Amino acid sequence: MTDFTQLGLKAIRDGVAAGDFTAREVAEAHNDAVAAATDLNAFIVATPDHALAAADKVDADRAAGKDLGAMAGVPIGMKDLFATKGVQSTAASHILEGFVPPYESTVSQNLWDAGAGMLGKLNMDQFAMGSSNETSYFGNVKSPWRKNGSNAAMTPGGSSGGSSAAVAARLCPAATGTDTGGSIRQPAAVTGITGIKPTYGRCSRWGVVAFASSLDQAGPMARSVEDCAIMLGAMAGFDPKDSTSIDAPVPDWAAALDADLSGKTIGIPREYRMDGIAKEIDDSWEQGKAWLRDAGAKVVDISLPHTKYALPAYYIIAPAEASSNLARYDGVRYGLRDLPEGSGLQDMYAATRAEGFGDEVKRRILIGTYVLSAGFYDAYYTQAQKVRTLVQRDFTEAFAQVDAILAPTTPTPAFALGEMQDDPLAMYLNDVFAVPASLAGLPAMSVPATLTEDGLPLGLQIVGKPMDEQGVLNTGLAIEQRAGFTAAPGKWW
Repeated sequence: MTDFTQLGLKAIRDGVAAGDFTAREVAEAHNDAVAAATDLNAFIVATPDHALAAADKVDADRAAGKDLGAMAGVPIGMKDLFATKGVQSTAASHILEGFVPPYESTVSQNLWDAGAGMLGKLNMDQFAMGSSNETSYFGNVKSPWRKNGSNAAMTPGGSSGGSSAAVAARLCPAATGTDTGGSIRQPAAVTGITGIKPTYGRCSRWGVVAFASSLDQAGPMARSVEDCAIMLGAMAGFDPKDSTSIDAPVPDWAAALDADLSGKTIGIPREYRMDGIAKEIDDSWEQGKAWLRDAGAKVVDISLPHTKYALPAYYIIAPAEASSNLARYDGVRYGLRDLPEGSGLQDMYAATRAEGFGDEVKRRILIGTYVLSAGFYDAYYTQAQKVRTLVQRDFTEAFAQVDAILAPTTPTPAFALGEMQDDPLAMYLNDVFAVPASLAGLPAMSVPATLTEDGLPLGLQIVGKPMDEQGVLNTGLAIEQRAGFTAAPGKWW
C-alpha cells in the first residue's frame, strides 16, 4: 500500500493522471497527517473539506477525459499571509483574528486553477516579521527536526516556518511561502527542504498581506528542485491588479531543467566569508563548490563590496514600508477592535494596535516610523535607498562575469526555540546571507546540502540574474543530484 505522504508533488500529480491512485486517496492521507500533527502547530486552520472538494473535482475531470492542470491532485499548505476566500486569513496576528476574506489572492487562485487543493492555512511569524516562527499570535511552530540525542524544540525558521515544518514533516508535499528578506530560503535551509524566491514581480502580490511592498515576493517550498519548478510555474504570471507584476511569459521551468553546467561560471562572493561563521557552514560551502565543478561549472571568486551594508539597509527599508502598510489596521474596517469605555477615535486606534500587534511588529513599526520622520528621513531612509542601489550595482557587475552565485543560506544551523528571543539583533543576523538578493530583487533558492554532526540540515543558496529562474533551478538541480540529500526527521509528534 502506497504511503501518499511520502510522495513528492510530481509523483502525486503523475500518479493521479495515470490512474495509479485517486486524488481523493491522496487528500485523505494528508488530511489525516495534518490532524495527527498538532504538536508541531504548523497549521492555524485546517481545511480538510477544501482538499477533498478539489480532489473530487480532479478525479471527476480525469474520468471525463478532461485535461488536468499542472498541480492536479496535489494537496498543499497555504501560508496564512495569502487571502483565501471564505477561510480565515490572519497573517498570524491577533489584529486580524477572525478576518475572513470575501476574495482570493491571485497566487492561491492560480494554484486552485491548476488543480491543487488546500489542506489549511499555515502558521508563520506575525505579519512575516521574524526568523524563528516565535512571533506568531497562535504560538510557536516546532521543527520536526531535533538534534541527535536531544528533545529540545528547534526553530523551523521564519517567517514561513509553518510551511517549512509541514513540508519537512510530510504533512503536505509542497506549500506556499513568501520571502521579504529570506523568509522562504532560511526556513527551507534549516528544515532540509527546497524553496525558491523568484525575481521580484514574477508572482502577484495581490491578496497577500503586505509587509514591505518593494521586497515581498511569493514562492514555492517543496522537497525537490523539480517540484519547486512545477509549483512556481503554476503560481507565477502577470497580474494587472498588481502594479509591480512583470508582464512576461512564464517559461516551462520544469521541462527545461538541466543539471549540466558545462560552460557556466559560478561566483563565490568573498564578502560572505564572515567572522564567526560556523565551520560546518563553511565546509558545506566548500562541498557545494566541488559539486558544481563536478557538474561542469567554472567556480571563481567575485566581490560584492557593499554586502556589509545590506542588512542594516534592509532593517531601515523594510520597517519603513511596514510602518506605512500596517497603518491600515486601525480597528475601523475589519479585524480586532478595542474600544475602551468613554474613549474617542484616537484612543480606539491606540488600544486596538496595542492589543492586536505583537512585540516584534511594534518594534518594527517604531523603527519604521522613526526613520521616516521629518528629522531623520534623509539620514536613514534616503541613505538606505542609496545603499540598496549600490547593492544592486554590485550584483549587476558580478553578473557580467558569472552566471550564478553560490553562498550559504544561513550563518548557523537551526537553533533551539527561545535561544535568541531576547536578542533581536542576533535574530536579525539570521538573514545576513539572504537579504542582499532580496534588496536587489533577484531570484534565489535554497537547496538542502548536508547534515551537521548534530544531525541538523544545512542549505546552500544560489542567486541568479534577474528573470533567470531557470539558471537558478538548474544550478540547484546540479547540487541536489550530487548531494543526494534524503534525510528526513524522525517522527516524534
